[in-house]
Amino acid sequence: MPLVPDKLVVLTFDDAVRSHYTTVAPLLERYGFGATFFVTEFPQPPFSDSTLYMTWPQMAELSRRGFEVANHTWRHSHVDRIDHARLVEEVRYIEAKLTSLGAPRPISFAYPAYVTTPEAARTLRELGYVFARTGGNRAYDPARDDPMLVPSWTTGEKNREEILRAFGEARGGRIVVLTIHGVPDTAHPWVNTPVPLFEEYLRFLHDHGYKVVALRDVARYLPTSLR
Repeated sequence: MPLVPDKLVVLTFDDAVRSHYTTVAPLLERYGFGATFFVTEFPQPPFSDSTLYMTWPQMAELSRRGFEVANHTWRHSHVDRIDHARLVEEVRYIEAKLTSLGAPRPISFAYPAYVTTPEAARTLRELGYVFARTGGNRAYDPARDDPMLVPSWTTGEKNREEILRAFGEARGGRIVVLTIHGVPDTAHPWVNTPVPLFEEYLRFLHDHGYKVVALRDVARYLPTSLR
């Protein structure tokens, strides 16, 4: 198992927001950064509104451009409110949509609203998932943490200093994972990250020599038994 390098950061983006395609991906490409986009068909406002959300062909294009496009359930369903069969249905729906468009079957999952259950984690592992991301505001240690419970920090309009401090936790075998929603987020403004703030984070990571990758890229640092 390779040692986790210092200054390793994972950027993840939730909810298939349109700005992921129009704003985020071009900025990431400018810096040569990887990322994971966790996609879903959000029920409210309705996913059919393409002024708010990406279309499936746009998601598939992100995959072709080298980003990880991964699973956030069909309807953004909290895993503690659905049974085993429904969770399998929700996960398989996203897989089928992606594979029908030529994108790889995902190995990463994000729990809607960060809600987890032991049963959901077992189901995801049985379905072939390697990682499942949640919240928690702490760094991820692949040697000690369950990859079905990957912690992350969530960006917003008012926690700039917290996020900048968090980057310093990417050392000693620990990886910093960020959860980011829209940049901007017009569908769900309470989780908005302003474009200038997001650009500041990217410049900071670039100028301070961080390596920025997708969640799937962390698999090489897992103990062999968990890959």
